This record gives sequence, structure tokens and C-alpha cells, in this order.
Amino acid sequence: MMMWYFLMSDTFTFGAFLISYGTIRFSSNYWPNPNEVFNAFPGMGHANLPLAFVSLMTFILIMSSVTMVLAVHAGHHGDKKGVVKWLAWTIVGGFAFLGCQAWEWTHLITGEHAVLVGNQLDVIGQTTHVNPWGQHVNVGAATEALKYTPHDVLVKLVGMHNHEMPHEHLAKMTDDQLRGMINVAEMHVKETGPVAFGGFFYGITGFHGFHVFSGVVINIVMLIMAQQNVFERRGHYLMVEKAGLYWHFVDLVWVFVFLCFYLI
Repeated sequence: MMMWYFLMSDTFTFGAFLISYGTIRFSSNYWPNPNEVFNAFPGMGHANLPLAFVSLMTFILIMSSVTMVLAVHAGHHGDKKGVVKWLAWTIVGGFAFLGCQAWEWTHLITGEHAVLVGNQLDVIGQTTHVNPWGQHVNVGAATEALKYTPHDVLVKLVGMHNHEMPHEHLAKMTDDQLRGMINVAEMHVKETGPVAFGGFFYGITGFHGFHVFSGVVINIVMLIMAQQNVFERRGHYLMVEKAGLYWHFVDLVWVFVFLCFYLI
């Protein structure tokens, strides 16, 4: 009963966050397109694969929920080996999800995107302070802004598409030489987008990631207790079932996070 009370209170917390996000999003004149923001995949370079990676993350979390069901089912039948096996796989799934989320955050934060800031171009990533996913800038305006772009940014712009020349070599070139190597049309320059996007994204997905991490820790504790025959001496595996309720809640919340941030 207390676990259900806790899950209900946590539901209100996530609900408040998502309602707040929805209020800000739909009151804004422009919001980043998730097909552009979340289109990367590890090892695929600059391939445009919208939502492919987050779909993999979702699949991993759903499969971990399946293994958790199997662990609870094994507990109902007093199958210690089954509980240990399926809890171990659930833990692996949790760590895999967290690893995927760490890669996604790193990719967004350290990403290099050409944006128009004032009358010049800049290269930025997605943080809580700045958002590179604004509206597209026409080629003429981007070309004009290129004239006022400082040397260090020109080096970054060239380096974004030219990985053969070392950074030190590019830094020694003149501004005119660097500008001649830049194709503005291929850079897809954008304006800066709403700052709230980064705060909500990192805040809500980070809060969910903390829940996943907590669930992994709880499952590790359950695994150790099962291996030490704690549940065998008690004569039941109800603690595993309670941990399963929490894990399924975490998976269910991800469905709503996935819907709000990645699909809509």
C-alpha cells in the first residue's frame, strides 16, 4: 500500500513537470522540431535518422520491464535461480538505458550547430542557457552574417565539415581563406530557439533518469538479497514484486516523456 502511495505522489510530480512543459511549449510561437533535434545515432556520422536512437532506448526499457515481470513471476513460484537471472537482465537493461541517455546528453551538449546571433554566426550546442534549434535562416542573411563572423568561429565552421585538416592548420589561415571554404547553404543556419527547451528537456529526462538509476540500485539490492537466501528464509518474494511496481512505473512514465518530447 505504501508503495502505491509513493507511486501516486511521484505521478503528481511528473504530471506537474509535463503540464508545465506543455503550457510553455504551446504558448510559444516556435518550438524545435524533434525530427531535427533527435536525428543522430551512435556510429552513423551525420546520417539523418529521426527518433531512431530514442526508439532503441524505449525498446531497451520495455524489454527490461518484461524481464522484471519474469523475475516477479519466478518469485511467485519460489524459483530463486529465475529471480536472480531475470533481475540481472533487468539491471543490465537499466544500465544500458542510462548509457544511452548519457550519450544523448553528451551529443546534444557538445554538438556543433551554426546559428545566427545578432549580425554574425556562432557555433553552439544545446544547453540550458542557449538553444540552437530555432527557425531556419535564409542563405542571403547567413552569407551577410559570415562577413562579421570572428576568426575562431570561422575555424569552427570550416572544421564542422572538413575533418581532414587539423584545427591548428585552420587557425593559421586568413579569414578570407576560411570564408572561401564555407558553403553557407550546406550549414543550414538557424536562429537561436526558445531557451526553455533545454531546461525542460534536461530537467525532466534527468529526473526520469534519476528514477531509472534508483530502480537499478533497488534491483541490485533485491538481487543480493535473493542470492543470500533472504527471501527463501522469509518464504516469499514480495519485496521483488514491490520493486517491480516501481520499475514498471518508471517505464510507464517514460512513455509520456517520449510522447511529449520526442513525438509531439
